[in-house]
Amino acid sequence: MNNRLTKLMEWLKEKDISLAFITAPENVFYLTGFRSDPHERLLGVAIFPESEPFLICPKLDASDAKNSGWAFEIVGHTDIENPWEMIETRVKKRSGRINRIAVEKQHLNVERYEELSSRFPGAAFVAAEEKMQQLRLIKDQKELASLRKAAEYADLAVKTGAEAIREGKSELEILAEVEFEMKKQGIAEMSFSTMVLTGKNGASPHGTPGNTKVKKGDLVLFDLGVVYEGYCSDITRTVAFGEISDKQREIYETVLQAQQAAVAAVKPGMTAKEIDLTARKVIADAGYGDFFPHRLGHGLGISVHEYPSITETNELLLQEGMVFTIEPGIYVPDVAGVRIEDDVYVTADGVEILTAFPKQLTFV
Repeated sequence: MNNRLTKLMEWLKEKDISLAFITAPENVFYLTGFRSDPHERLLGVAIFPESEPFLICPKLDASDAKNSGWAFEIVGHTDIENPWEMIETRVKKRSGRINRIAVEKQHLNVERYEELSSRFPGAAFVAAEEKMQQLRLIKDQKELASLRKAAEYADLAVKTGAEAIREGKSELEILAEVEFEMKKQGIAEMSFSTMVLTGKNGASPHGTPGNTKVKKGDLVLFDLGVVYEGYCSDITRTVAFGEISDKQREIYETVLQAQQAAVAAVKPGMTAKEIDLTARKVIADAGYGDFFPHRLGHGLGISVHEYPSITETNELLLQEGMVFTIEPGIYVPDVAGVRIEDDVYVTADGVEILTAFPKQLTFV
């Protein structure tokens, strides 16, 4: 039994929960080592306080589940079988009366909830999200090694993008070169849709790359990440193509100061709130407070956006082993958008920055 399963089983005993049925693919991967996108088919892992767990997955993925190292029962279902009958049979063999079931309420859809309710009548449903967030919050050394490697590839992706900039080249053309290079490096998957935004388009924090062409005097924003061994990176850098205006430079330097101040403040015992407000104060004092509309960062791991949220209201204490992003930005419509983002790891006495592409303004 791996340590993650053991901790979840202990929680089930403590809370008098008969069964945890975990269905979010990220959490299934965390608990079992099996990473899969089941599409519309059912994927889940059933964990009990005392009995051995089992994994249920599409039959076409069963051999991959076994090869992932999962040492317990694997139940494969075909497209013409009812997986819920298989679940009911195995749960009743392992447990007596099912009084409480832990599920991810934010993930389990109504149809699946009704299936569980009908097969285990009278069972109460409790949320598993908070416990899974707590388990995934602190990264072990194996996870950290994967996150470091994912960050290295993100650095290379930004470097590739910056070197691909040419006058008249479109955002999508540059994006294609970035992702092609990642494929050549053996990276099968980006952690989210790659963003390359030039000029005024950068003032949209979650803009969509298109056919806008780069021209001299533009700031070009890259926001991207890769998946390595199931773990995500997330980096943002903004580079200058030729000479830029004094206003653009002022915006860039303000974001840089805010980002560096927030990174420097990271250590165990600080709150997420304090880290956010450290960056937010720099930006507000420079007169750009209204142009920083989002949180400072988010947790990073198996999911590119995971617990915790680094906001100005979050009193969560930072702990050694946490990994999250620090990504302040200023977005002035019709002028420029600048964001600078690093992935950081909380050490025993401070911080390790996982992403390494230079943050001083780069001219290409």
